[in-house]
Amino acid sequence: MSYSRVQSKQRTKRKRRWPVFAVIALILVLALAVGAYAAFVAGDGDDGAPQQPLSGATASATALPEDDATASPADSTDAMPDDLATEPAEPAESAIPSGSTPASEEPPASENAPAKNPPVEEPSSSVGEPSPTPDEDSTEPGEAGGAGTQGGSVTLAFVGDILPASGVGKLIDQYGVDYPFKLAKPLLESADIAAGNLEAPITTRGTPAENKQYVFKGKPEYLKGLKNAGLDVVSLANNHTLDQGWEGLSDTMDALDDIKLKHMGSGADDKEAFEPVYMEHDGLTVAYIGVSNVVPEGSWKAGPDHPGVAETYDTTRAVATVKKARELADVVVVMVHWGNERADTPKEAQFNVGHTLIDAGADLIVGSHPHVLQGFEAYKGKWIAYSLGNFVFTTKQGYSKTQDTGVLTAECKADGKCDLQFEPMYAKASQPGPMEPAQAAALLSRLDKASYHANVDSKGRITAK
Repeated sequence: MSYSRVQSKQRTKRKRRWPVFAVIALILVLALAVGAYAAFVAGDGDDGAPQQPLSGATASATALPEDDATASPADSTDAMPDDLATEPAEPAESAIPSGSTPASEEPPASENAPAKNPPVEEPSSSVGEPSPTPDEDSTEPGEAGGAGTQGGSVTLAFVGDILPASGVGKLIDQYGVDYPFKLAKPLLESADIAAGNLEAPITTRGTPAENKQYVFKGKPEYLKGLKNAGLDVVSLANNHTLDQGWEGLSDTMDALDDIKLKHMGSGADDKEAFEPVYMEHDGLTVAYIGVSNVVPEGSWKAGPDHPGVAETYDTTRAVATVKKARELADVVVVMVHWGNERADTPKEAQFNVGHTLIDAGADLIVGSHPHVLQGFEAYKGKWIAYSLGNFVFTTKQGYSKTQDTGVLTAECKADGKCDLQFEPMYAKASQPGPMEPAQAAALLSRLDKASYHANVDSKGRITAK
């Protein structure tokens, strides 16, 4: 409600009240007159008769009406209209080639699945979002939840690279925005918060990056599929987020804001790029931080007066961000883009960066970029998932490890301790779905052998050795 409307409302109330006050004044005058006359009679009378009391009607006329006895808060000109009480809101590697979809993998036509019930909103670090209501699943850090909260738990789901562009875009155009996530949706929706890596700018304009083998661009309407599938957060810290320049990245963040899909890892400057997303569930606050250790060129790095991605070649800034988030959140998650493409094992930089971020206070590190699955590591009571591979991506003719994928879930408590489970999936025609039992068992066995100080059992449970 505008300030002028508040004034108009107050003026209307005042106009309604003046006849009431006039009547009251008249009654008071009459009461005084009657009282004076009674006193005169009592004073001049020689018979000693007691003075007659005022009638009940006359006596009660001096009281204010109940609806005028107290002022309503709404009548105060100091109150700020609800629609003015806003607060600032919050401000994303090389890809495998786009292969043709094999005829044997031609997906059947399917209708778009119904949209997921809109999740209750949480405050993030984005700019321009409305203040959340007390019932929402989000909070500013330090309000509900915060480090040290007792009780409660939160289930987090994570997936790898999501490419709503290129060959996947063609499938979406043909079969609908929900097609890529149709088989994985139940698992994603079962988590309290689900996150993934968005591997393409979402824009209808922009300037294609030069000297890159693969340059992507997705349509804004494609994002609806991610939202419908149950995703709540995406990282934009990767080596494709600026494929269409700052114009394309700015459009991507705007498009995500429009559908209330949280994002981190990029921004108009380094402050925005490194700012975490804070989300709340069951009294616990979860911080999501996005950083990239794969940046095509220096100009892609966000700076004080320069847009770009949050990078972690030098871990100083990322460490500072983790330490700050540790003070405000119960669970600190860092999503990192790193490693060598198609490599089954992490490279030395992944170990170094992962350990450094956990030493700084992170509880869970989730990696992407290699396009294949890598193992897990238990480190100082915390967890590193070195690569979750592709999730929704272009597929090639025949079997490829890039089609082995899955959903990692983490059941986390207020002390930041998380129990991990991995659900194996296989992406056929860019649509990940549950694996056949024998195939799933082979994949879990491979991940068990590829993990460090951790076991992956036949049910996908991940435990420390």
